[in-house]
Amino acid sequence: MRHLIGRILRKVRRKRQAAVLPFEGGPPAPERDIYAVGDLHGCSRLLEQLLETIDADAESLSGPPPVLLFLGDYIDRGDSSREVLEIIHRRVRADPENVIALRGNHEQMLLDFLADPEGRGPRWLANGGLQTLASFGVGLGGGAERDAGDAAVRLSETLGEAGLLSWLSDLPLSWQSGNVLAVHAAADPALPASTQEPRTLLWGHPDFGVVPRPDGIWVLHGHVPVELPAAANGVIPADTGAYFSGRLTAAAISPGGRVRFLSASAGRQFS
Repeated sequence: MRHLIGRILRKVRRKRQAAVLPFEGGPPAPERDIYAVGDLHGCSRLLEQLLETIDADAESLSGPPPVLLFLGDYIDRGDSSREVLEIIHRRVRADPENVIALRGNHEQMLLDFLADPEGRGPRWLANGGLQTLASFGVGLGGGAERDAGDAAVRLSETLGEAGLLSWLSDLPLSWQSGNVLAVHAAADPALPASTQEPRTLLWGHPDFGVVPRPDGIWVLHGHVPVELPAAANGVIPADTGAYFSGRLTAAAISPGGRVRFLSASAGRQFS
């Protein structure tokens, strides 16, 4: 037991030591301006406010059109998951070259629910899936397996009719411009951007944000809420917990290395 505890403490100590090592890359340098929106979780009104702010801010930019990037977790918890998906989907369809939407772990849980409602459904339903079902007018009474199966069929049909099912299924897990890699949750610092594991991109990695990357790539991400986002040590967080904080944030990154944070907020929690 002492040997095991010693190994764990040494591992923690190494991680802490690694965390103080300087990031050896230069400043973030995407090929174009980026506006990256953090986790939404069904907060459609905050999204509409933030998009107005982004659109106004983008008018002052010169050069090629900026990229509007959504970092995943559009659904669950809040009451307006359907509205959020429809807003983003419209933006992507209208300008697919300049609007990119990534898949988050909550979109993955929804897809897993559709594929295996009895086996994979409970996890999603316990993490905000009930609110997403309700936003699509799909009820789930009692939580029985039969009800979950029926709800999955109805949700799949509704998503298909709205043109959202195939779109959700095809959402990419990452996107890169220059030395900025955008993901939902994290990237393994020991692996190149092109060989990241899907689970890491969707759910996280213990070394992310602790061990600096050796390749100079900055990782732009959501998934883990922060109170005051800041670009540091090769990491740019954009999730400020919109559902519970009432504040939705977008990271604005310029090719020249400047990182700003735009936000929409409310004095109370709402969606």
